[in-house]
Amino acid sequence: MAVIEVNEKNFEEEVLNSKTTVLADFYADWCGPCKMLRPALEELSEENKDYKFVSINIDEQDELADEYNVSSIPCLILFKNGVEAARSIGFKPKEMIEDFLGEN
Repeated sequence: MAVIEVNEKNFEEEVLNSKTTVLADFYADWCGPCKMLRPALEELSEENKDYKFVSINIDEQDELADEYNVSSIPCLILFKNGVEAARSIGFKPKEMIEDFLGEN
């Protein structure tokens, strides 16, 4: 499964109402660390079917970024049953993202 691009119109369906735990990547196109993170998320989305991986462009979806108090990017938020369960800020290599998922 690929990383799904999420916006204000499909956020509730894809994230809040998801039966699967969701890892949401809040990013911006101009952000270097965000670009470095994307390949790891793509790989994890293919390898790990226990999670749904979504991305949210904060420049285009600023209301979602504000609602979840995203002030630094990249920002990964883990949603379980529609509720934030954990958060990780800044670039992390693939192995650290796997650890983050495993801990939560």
